[in-house]
Amino acid sequence: MKNYFSTGDLIVIFLTALFFILALFAHGLTHDLLLEAGVLLVSIKLIMMNYKNIQSNNAIQTQLNDIKKTLEEIKKKS
Repeated sequence: MKNYFSTGDLIVIFLTALFFILALFAHGLTHDLLLEAGVLLVSIKLIMMNYKNIQSNNAIQTQLNDIKKTLEEIKKKS
């Protein structure tokens, strides 16, 4: 799980779900539920964007390591 979510992400997921459930019981199925659902969706979207950013950074780091390795091999040959 640590590979996919940071500690901050897990805290945000837990708190958002907790507040959403509390609002559901406190307000019931009213117009305010739509606002809470919007907040939940924004939090989920931010977490998804963070995950994609981590994947992108890892891919870039792998490519940079390959380039560095190739340059070191070229340097050794000359």
